[in-house]
Amino acid sequence: MGSDSSERDVHEQDVREQDVLNHLLKVESQAAILVDDAQAEADRRVAEKEKENRARCDERYSLEAAELNGEYEKAVLAVKEDYKRQMEANRESLEVMPVHGDAFSQLAERLFFGER
Repeated sequence: MGSDSSERDVHEQDVREQDVLNHLLKVESQAAILVDDAQAEADRRVAEKEKENRARCDERYSLEAAELNGEYEKAVLAVKEDYKRQMEANRESLEVMPVHGDAFSQLAERLFFGER
């Protein structure tokens, strides 16, 4: 009977070891699932934050671009107004200059045709 008892003890110990190994494999499988879930959640959160940051960046870019465009339009308008004032001042200065038509004609005749 001693041999039956020791065989049974060995068999029971093998069954316990197999149960422990099966339990450890099950725990490892659950841990792998948790790691995969955690990675998926981390990826989702990163993607969400990237999307939020992109939207914030696009909004800020649009605001700054609109502000710069407004400043550009003001500068263009100021240059046009300055040009218009300068042209008007030149026109007025030409209007007040005396015209010496006869003297000009005589000078042109001398230059083109020589002394007569």
